[in-house]
Amino acid sequence: MGRKVKQFKNYTTEQVEALFESDENNIVGVRMYAIIQLTRDYSTRQLEDFYRVTHKQICNWADRFDAEGIDGLRMKPGRGRHPYITSGQKEQLKTDLSKTPETFGYNTASWSGPLLKKHLETAYGIVYKQAAVYVLLHNLGFSFQRARGKYPERDEAKREQAKSDIKKR
Repeated sequence: MGRKVKQFKNYTTEQVEALFESDENNIVGVRMYAIIQLTRDYSTRQLEDFYRVTHKQICNWADRFDAEGIDGLRMKPGRGRHPYITSGQKEQLKTDLSKTPETFGYNTASWSGPLLKKHLETAYGIVYKQAAVYVLLHNLGFSFQRARGKYPERDEAKREQAKSDIKKR
């Protein structure tokens, strides 16, 4: 029978990993240690399970380290997909949304998803998909609210009478 493994009461594995990965120095250190193991004749295939990355990623680290030194192991800025809308345009769109659509020549008093999509195309020259418009609204701090219809021909007195008649039955 083996020894008991140390159990943590206050942290899960995911929390510890998140803490570790939040510091760039830790990431560079792990990559540097993988390079050290490569110099000790470990193969990238042997290291991929240990570091939980593909062997190709370890090869990329080694190539970047060979070309740039330790700076090649650091995270590079500007990675990932860039947004269609700039931060300045976001601020302008925020002020646009605080106004009614009528001020921009639309024939409605409230913003809707399709209307905002059209406004982005005409005013900013940016084409968004319908679902992305709602994500953009959320990121700007707005929420989509479905409008409730109001009918001017509705008679409140008749409505209250009908309610009371239903309750009597």
